[in-house]
Amino acid sequence: MNWPIAELDPVRRLRVLAAAIPGAHVAERIIPASFERVWEVASDLEREFGTFEPDMRHLRIVADKGDGRLLAEARSKYGMRARLDVDLRPGWCWMQSRFLLVGLAATAVPGGTLVAQTGGVRVPGRSALVPLGVRAAGEKALARLADRIVERAR
Repeated sequence: MNWPIAELDPVRRLRVLAAAIPGAHVAERIIPASFERVWEVASDLEREFGTFEPDMRHLRIVADKGDGRLLAEARSKYGMRARLDVDLRPGWCWMQSRFLLVGLAATAVPGGTLVAQTGGVRVPGRSALVPLGVRAAGEKALARLADRIVERAR
């Protein structure tokens, strides 16, 4: 059988997943740098993630399950901790714990790299995010990521 196949780039995939989560907002930004340069910073979870994600202080990989699947421990700037299941692939990072969700995606576009971010605090027992500050946090994260890429290029 020849079933149709829909191939989605990572940013479109993130939009689809976020659309299914009440309270989620996807922030997007074109960063005028190559995909390789952008993803080198964005995917460096232990050294770089805390430099651009506003509420994150530290993230440490504690297990590599293979095939891009990781287990991480995170600490927020407020001292809260989370154990995150991570799916990390080129252009794609999806992290979630019982109470936290972060999605980051990137794809090459004319003029640079389109990066998208979603995330927030999950509502226990429901597939929903607390909508307070989600939009501003995503936009701030992408602005800080763009600044970090410029800094590293110097």
